[in-house]
Amino acid sequence: MQGIHRRWPLLATVLLAHGAAAHDPIFGLGPHVLYREGIEIAPRVERAEAGGRREDEAVFELTYGLTGDWAAGIEFAHVDEKHGDSGAGDPRLFTKYRFWRNDMPGAQESAAVAFKLKPDSGADAGSGSTDAILGLAYGYESRRWYRWASLRYRHNGKNDDGLQRGGRWLIDLVGGIRLQPTGYLEPDTVWLLELNGEVTRRAQMNGNGLPGTGGSEWFLSPGLFWTYRNFAVKTGVQIPVRGDLNGAQDDSDYRAKLVLEWHL
Repeated sequence: MQGIHRRWPLLATVLLAHGAAAHDPIFGLGPHVLYREGIEIAPRVERAEAGGRREDEAVFELTYGLTGDWAAGIEFAHVDEKHGDSGAGDPRLFTKYRFWRNDMPGAQESAAVAFKLKPDSGADAGSGSTDAILGLAYGYESRRWYRWASLRYRHNGKNDDGLQRGGRWLIDLVGGIRLQPTGYLEPDTVWLLELNGEVTRRAQMNGNGLPGTGGSEWFLSPGLFWTYRNFAVKTGVQIPVRGDLNGAQDDSDYRAKLVLEWHL
């Protein structure tokens, strides 16, 4: 019996690693990384509406586990914007490194740093600039409860016309619950609630600030993470709860996302 008690923390950690540890927020950034030499295929669709404008984006994401703590990948996007540009978007290269992990009986904490680069590819629906996002994420995952926090900053480059969109801070606080704990071989459901904030600086044209740009928006975002073995479905909607945009900008009506994930 003493041997069983001594091995219980290890057993709980192994079960957690095969089940709960594969979760990340829907709109925020989480510290989860793919296992060594693993492959993740994750197509997703996103929609955003503000005033009379609507933008749909279809994204194909491919991730590879370089080590047990380091993953990298690429995204390809197609944008369909009502009353705007449509077509292929710029590709995006990304990487995430988990630099801290704390295994406990039935739970795990971890932290990671992430970087994404979107070069100017000249795509039809590209931004016309080279942009980058740097982020830091923390997560706690147990058999029942989840919590995440992340902070990211997006730096936007200048396009050929001298326009530079404002840099943006992204703040995310997320909680989750598994109402009914299940085993790895059973379907599993986690309910999520996120608070997502965006604080954007004014855009500049040749170094001069532009009116009617920048400001802040906050969203309350319910979501669902459903998994079965190595397949997962993530979906959620962002509901605006506070907006303070400069000038005559349209406040967001809503944003929605649907993600399918396969781990190979």
